[in-house]
Amino acid sequence: MKKYGTKRHANNILAQLDIMYPAAACALTYESPLQLLISTILSAQCTDIRVNMVTPALFKKYKTAADFAAASQESLEMDIRSTGFYHNKAKNIRACCKILAEKFEGQVPQDMKTLVSLPGIGRKTANCVLGNAYGLSEGITVDTHVLRLSQRIGLSTSSTPEKVETDLMKIIPRDKWILVSHQLIFLGRELCHARKPKCEICPISECKNKKNHAS
Repeated sequence: MKKYGTKRHANNILAQLDIMYPAAACALTYESPLQLLISTILSAQCTDIRVNMVTPALFKKYKTAADFAAASQESLEMDIRSTGFYHNKAKNIRACCKILAEKFEGQVPQDMKTLVSLPGIGRKTANCVLGNAYGLSEGITVDTHVLRLSQRIGLSTSSTPEKVETDLMKIIPRDKWILVSHQLIFLGRELCHARKPKCEICPISECKNKKNHAS
């Protein structure tokens, strides 16, 4: 019987993911930690493709944290409208950037505690920025794909991003924390879809519900 949620099980999956997606990386387009922070905020309930369509003009218009902080709510809402939930996103971006400009000289902090204290920043966004912009493995980014796949392939039985992240951190080596989230996201987008996973062509043999999904 397979033992799910163990380091051995995780290592088997990691080996398969390394073959499938050896160079998986963040799909968001950015040139600085600030741009990645903004892009990640915009990516909530929105595809990375859509975010990448919006950000070139956005980052041309707003180049610094002070620029975003000085923007009017209405103007910023119009600039990010197509990403959805634009009112709250604009509000959080302005509030977050105001603090960055006033307290951190416009720079994005490099520690988890400070990042999650900023408006609109949770562990998912903080992990994404720390891992991809700074190369710091403070945790594992758990988005909807990682949450779903972690349960489906037997890495976690938890139902919340925070608990899934804790489970993953216990069984996945720290030097894999940044890469594995990208690999799972790629797998979720290409094969392991929420409603109709392509189990018949998926190389992940360790999926605990594979027979059920394929039926």
